[in-house]
Amino acid sequence: MGNMPPDWEASLCLPTALAQTPALGPSNGSCSDATETQHLTVVGIMFTAQTLLGVGAVPIQPFGISYIDDFAHNSNSPLYLGILFAVTMMGPGMAYGLGGLMLRLYVDIDRMPEGGVSLTSKDPRWVGAWWLGFLIAAGAVALAAIPYFFFPRKMLKEKHELRFRRRVLTIAASSATKGEDSPSLQSPGESPEKQDGLAQMAPDLTVIQFIKVFPRVLLRTLRHPIFLLVVLSQVCMSSMVAGMATFLPKFLERQFSVTASYANLLIGCLTIPLAITGIVVGGVLVKRLNLSPKRCTLLCLLGALLCLLFSLPLFFMGCPTHQIAGITPPTGPKPGLELFPRCMESCSCSSDDFNPVCDLSTHVEYLTPCHAGCRSQLGQEAVDKSQVFYTNCSCVAEGVSVVGGSCDSACSYLVLPFMLLVSLSAALASVTHTPSFMLILRGVKKEDKTLAVGIQFMLLRVLAWMPSPVIHGSAIDTTCLHWAQSCGRRAVCRYYDHDLLRNRFIGLQFFFKIGCLACFALILVILRQQDKEEGTKATVPNPGPQKQSVTSGPAQKPIESKV
Repeated sequence: MGNMPPDWEASLCLPTALAQTPALGPSNGSCSDATETQHLTVVGIMFTAQTLLGVGAVPIQPFGISYIDDFAHNSNSPLYLGILFAVTMMGPGMAYGLGGLMLRLYVDIDRMPEGGVSLTSKDPRWVGAWWLGFLIAAGAVALAAIPYFFFPRKMLKEKHELRFRRRVLTIAASSATKGEDSPSLQSPGESPEKQDGLAQMAPDLTVIQFIKVFPRVLLRTLRHPIFLLVVLSQVCMSSMVAGMATFLPKFLERQFSVTASYANLLIGCLTIPLAITGIVVGGVLVKRLNLSPKRCTLLCLLGALLCLLFSLPLFFMGCPTHQIAGITPPTGPKPGLELFPRCMESCSCSSDDFNPVCDLSTHVEYLTPCHAGCRSQLGQEAVDKSQVFYTNCSCVAEGVSVVGGSCDSACSYLVLPFMLLVSLSAALASVTHTPSFMLILRGVKKEDKTLAVGIQFMLLRVLAWMPSPVIHGSAIDTTCLHWAQSCGRRAVCRYYDHDLLRNRFIGLQFFFKIGCLACFALILVILRQQDKEEGTKATVPNPGPQKQSVTSGPAQKPIESKV
């Protein structure tokens, strides 16, 4: 026992006289100003990095979507967008896999002691090398950005389309000046909008001109009911994804007693590939079936409904919190399980220490070996890790030793069925991704597409990706049973109420899915109402020959309504 690592002996039950010696190191009750400054500096660096990441992502997502839709054929655009979204989802999948590998390494990989650390990846005190993945991903992003330097300054098709649009607008303007039934040809206020479109289509649009055009285009876009409802549905969906992406690994760790590495690998190898499949399937369905806006909405409605139904069993897949001495109330007639006044009367245990041990015979967990009254320890080499057994414990049955680490969940076997249901619901939700984008691209004016998509992504960032992790984190914090203290303040949660954690986490996901479903239902109602109004107008006799030439008669109406 002389070669035992020191952290195994740090929290043993010592006699009261010996325990009153001054403790080494600073207490958690106070922290120096230098420590606080270092924390703020790190937070500032993280904020700066996230800002630069958002700026760099703008040409790919908001502008890239409009770019593809402008220069691809209308029938191929949904498929290309589906491929773009699918490839975009490959990034998080690879990141989860890479994170799972990096988390197997200890955080201080560059300052490891000669004998290594005695912790294992399953120990709740283990911190993986989370920072290493950022370095690898940043290098990959820098290499992937090189091909963008070889893109042409202007696409040939853009010049042809610009010339064609100007010719069409010139003909429309000339026909309006001749008095050829212009009110019936154009909706109220169409001529100024076409002028705005010309200003936006101009290749040499200056900043001053853009500022003048921007308020009108912004107001016109925000007043579009289909655009607003699609964005709200995507806000609900993105809020669900943001909460899952941020806290699902933590949820799996706590609920099913799996390691952080294994949780990330499950998400990266199961959930993300199925979500990618759902995005591609959505794009293929829109292309192959040549779906109209109404049928796109029906597809989104069906995907959201099935996603909601697959989420219902998740509320019942889990176990309650196991017995934790001094934290959870006793579940049976076992005396002395609260704070062990008798078995710990000769020990002086610090409330700041955290070195959990588990009594496998009773499935009771203790904060430290001291809280179990253990006075000695024994190291035992296992097949793949080093386990520590504490013996001579006054709070457990005589002759029974406790093992270092938290007690395993009794529901560990449910982790794979749970992840399968989560992945299937993610795939069904992803089917709605491409059709909902096509509703925006085909619903707004062609010259407003780039700005509309930019506004859409801005709203998604502000209304979903920023507040959703905060909402989910606050809900999870309300389920905490025991907080660790740092610098006199609440730091990390050591134990959660598993039932409450599951109900609130899955409940938030359920709430956002209901919101998404409601938005698609309203879109369907609006589209049906518009079809009724168009049918009513079609029954009115139309003496104007010019209007028939523009609408191309009833036979061409299905073609125009196709996405």
